[in-house]
Amino acid sequence: MTTKVFITGASGFVGSHLVEAAKNRGWEVHAAVRSSSKIDDIKTYVDKFVHPDFGNVEELKHLFLQEQYDYIIHAAALTKSKSEEEILRVNVGMTQNLMQVAFEEGVQLKRFVYVSSLAAIGPIAYNSTEDIQEDTDYRPLTVYGRSKRTSELNIKKRFADKPISIFRPTAVYGPREKDLFILFDTLNKGLDPYIGSNPQKLSFIYVKDLVDVLLKGCEVPQFALEFYNISDGHVYSKYAMADIFRKTFKKKALRLHIPYRVVAFVARVSQMLYKNSSKTPVIYPERLGELTAENWSCDISKAKTKLGFNPQFDLEKGLTATLLWYKDNKWL
Repeated sequence: MTTKVFITGASGFVGSHLVEAAKNRGWEVHAAVRSSSKIDDIKTYVDKFVHPDFGNVEELKHLFLQEQYDYIIHAAALTKSKSEEEILRVNVGMTQNLMQVAFEEGVQLKRFVYVSSLAAIGPIAYNSTEDIQEDTDYRPLTVYGRSKRTSELNIKKRFADKPISIFRPTAVYGPREKDLFILFDTLNKGLDPYIGSNPQKLSFIYVKDLVDVLLKGCEVPQFALEFYNISDGHVYSKYAMADIFRKTFKKKALRLHIPYRVVAFVARVSQMLYKNSSKTPVIYPERLGELTAENWSCDISKAKTKLGFNPQFDLEKGLTATLLWYKDNKWL
C-alpha cells in the first residue's frame, strides 16, 4: 500500500520542500493549508489539499479516522506575533489538538513528527565546553522560543509514551526562504552590517538536509518520544554567510559594525512605533537578543546514530546553491 502523509504548514518555506521530498519518495501527500495560502510552488506534489480547523478537535478526528494517515508531520507554526497569548494558542494549543486526535482509538498512525526549534533551548555561552545537547536546559530568548519550549514540555507531560519525534532545527536556509534573504538583499546593495563586534558561533541547516531527516524521522524505527537537535554539524563565524556571498558573486560590500547600544535604541523605538500595528518590526528587543547570541552550536550525534542522518550540504555548498536560485528567480 502507498504511504500516506499529512503535512501541516505545507505552503510555508520548510513545508513546501517537505511535500516535494515526500512525493518524490512515492508517498501520497495531503497538505494542510489555509484557503488563502499560495500553493503554486507545491500543487504539483500534493495529492489532496485539506483546510482543517486546528481548533476543532471533532473535525480533526473525523479527518484522521477517514484518511488513516501513516505519518503526520507538523511543520506549521507562528514565528512571531504581537501577542504571546496568540503564539501560544497556535504553537502549543493546536499542536496539542493534533496530537490528542492523532492518538485517539481507531487512528492507525505510525509516527508523529513535530518540527520544533533550537530556539526552544536557546543559545549557550561562547566558551561553553559542550555544544547544545538534547537535554540542555531550556533558556529561550524569544516568545517564539518560549512557545516551543511550552509545547515540548506539554508533549513530555501528556504524550511521552506515544510514537513522536521532535526535531529542533537551527537556522534553516535554502531556496524560497525569506527571512535570511534580507541579509543577502542588503549585501547585494553593497552593505555588510553587523550588530557590535563580538564573535559568535553560528549553526545552520540547508532545507533539503532538514526535510531528509524529517522523513527519516517517520520511517526509521524508534522508541516512543524522541528529541533530535539538527544542524549541518559545523560551526560558523558571524561573517561566514557574507564571505560566501562575496565569493559566489565576486561582489564587494562595505562591512560595518554598528554599536550594540545604537541598535538596541532603534529596536526599542521600533517596538513602540509598531505598538498599535498588526505587523512586527524587522528589529525589536527580543529579536536583537537572538541575533547577537554568542553560541548556537549543537550536537547532532543522536540524529546521526539513531536516524542515519548524514548532512549533504555544508554552508558553502548549500548557500551557493541558494544564492544562485535567488539570482535565477530574480530575487537578487
